[in-house]
Amino acid sequence: MIFQQALRRELSFTTGGVFLVLVTIMITTLVIRVLGFAANGAVSPEDTLVLIALATLGYMAVLLTVSLFVAVLIVLVRWYKDSEMIVWFASGLSITSLIGPILRFAAPLIVIIALLALFVWPWANRESTLISQRFQQRSDVAMVVAGQFKESAKAERVFFIEDLDVQKNEVKNIFATEMKNGRVSVAVASTGYMQNNADGGKSIVLHQGRRYEGLPAEPNFRILEFDDYTTDIRSKETLQPPPRDREKTVMELLDDPNPATLNPNRAELLWRVGLPLMALGLVLIAIPLAYVNPRLGNYTALFYAVLVYLIYSNLLNLTQNFVSQGKVSVFVGVWLIHLLAILMAIVLIRNRINPSLNWWRRQLPAWISK
Repeated sequence: MIFQQALRRELSFTTGGVFLVLVTIMITTLVIRVLGFAANGAVSPEDTLVLIALATLGYMAVLLTVSLFVAVLIVLVRWYKDSEMIVWFASGLSITSLIGPILRFAAPLIVIIALLALFVWPWANRESTLISQRFQQRSDVAMVVAGQFKESAKAERVFFIEDLDVQKNEVKNIFATEMKNGRVSVAVASTGYMQNNADGGKSIVLHQGRRYEGLPAEPNFRILEFDDYTTDIRSKETLQPPPRDREKTVMELLDDPNPATLNPNRAELLWRVGLPLMALGLVLIAIPLAYVNPRLGNYTALFYAVLVYLIYSNLLNLTQNFVSQGKVSVFVGVWLIHLLAILMAIVLIRNRINPSLNWWRRQLPAWISK
C-alpha cells in the first residue's frame, strides 16, 4: 500500500509538471505560427487568441500521451538512480508489481485521451477552419471603417475613409486603391456617399476627386480628374466548405456514403482510435525501459524513450497513410502496431525479471527454463 501511494503521488506530480511544460512549448510555437499567418493576411489578428486556444485543444490528446509516457519514465528512472527500486525489490516486489499501479493511474488519462481524440480533435479543427474561411470570404463591406486602412481578402483592394456618417451614408476624405489587369489605380476625393445597387450590392461614389493609374516610372502613367467616380463594394456569400477528414465527427466518418472518401475516413478513424492504444503501449514499454544501473546513474533510458516514441508515432502515421491509399486494410492496421508494442513490452519485462539468463531463455516459461 505504501509502495502504491508513493508511486501514484510521484506520477501525479510528474505528469502534471511535464504536461505544463509541453503545453507552454506548444502555445509558444502556436503563437509564432498564428501571428505569422495574421501578418501574411491569412487570418484575422482579432482571431489569433481563439485559433491558438483551438489548436491547443486539438493537440491536447497528443500532449497527454507524451506526458504520461515521459512521467512514467522519469519517476522510475529516478527510483533506479536513487536505489529506491532496490529497496522495493528487497521487500519482495518485482518489476511486474509496477504494472498494476501504473495502469490504474494511467487508465483515467487514457480514457481522457480517447475522448479528446474522438471528439475534441475534430471539433477544434472544424472551428479553426470556419474562422479562417470566414476571414478569407469576408465581404468588402466589412472594410469600410472610419479612420482605418482596410485590405480586402485577396489583398487587391485597400480602402481608407476618414469620416463616415452612417445615417446620411456620407463619407469624407476617401482613399481607394485597386490592382486590376496588372495596373494600380488610386482614387482620392474629399467627399462622397454610399449607395445600394439594384443587384443588392453596395458602392461608394466619390465627388470631385482625382484618380491615378499605372506606375509613376512608366510612360503610360495617367492622372485623371473626375466629378463622380463609383467603386463597387462586392458583397460575398460566405460558403461553408465541406469538412476534411480531420474535421469530421465519428458518425460522419462512419456514415459517409461516398466511396471516394471511404479509405481516408477509415484512416482518420484508425488514427483517433490508435492514439489511446499508443498511450497504453508506451506506458507498458516505459516500465522496463526505465531501468538504470544505480552505479552509473545515467539517463540513457530517456534517449531510447525518445527513439521509441518517434518510431511508434511515425509507424502510426505511416499506417494511416497506407490505409488512406488503400494499401493496407483498416482491420489489419488498427491492431498490428499496437500488438507489436505490447509484445515488445512483454519481452522487455521478461528480460528485466531475470537478467542473469540468456535473452532467449528469459522468454521461455519458468518450468521450461529450469
